[in-house]
Amino acid sequence: MKRVFLILLITILCYSCKQQKTSSQTKTDVEVEANTNLDGVWKLASFYNYKDNVVVDTINADPENLQVKVFLDNKVMWSRKVPKGNEEYFGYGAYHITDTTLVEILEYGSEEMLKVLDTNRVFSFELLKSIDTFTQIDIGPEGDRIFSENYIRIKE
Repeated sequence: MKRVFLILLITILCYSCKQQKTSSQTKTDVEVEANTNLDGVWKLASFYNYKDNVVVDTINADPENLQVKVFLDNKVMWSRKVPKGNEEYFGYGAYHITDTTLVEILEYGSEEMLKVLDTNRVFSFELLKSIDTFTQIDIGPEGDRIFSENYIRIKE
């Protein structure tokens, strides 16, 4: 009887160890997939100002000036609601990311944005990303962090 109990215990232990390994591999696969693109809809949550590469100021996004970015199949579109005044802000183009960079190449935009696109169409950022948040950080000419936009994923 002891022998049967011991064999049963070893079988259960081996089976449960095998299940944990499979579960861990699945989680890793999901994390890798989540970090290879930004596909989804994102809302601006806050801004950071940096000094000497350290956050010195946090500004929460104004809900009256909603800014949304949509990433899908290496395309990006963003828009900003500006309730006061007649300015419209939106842009459309392509994007690509690495583990640490986001590059947006804008093709067209609103009248106000076209003024910017006349001199610059490529926008490069340092990228910090998790499954439901990302931060795009402007880097100054000296290589220091200057300013960031911090986004959260819109799920519904």
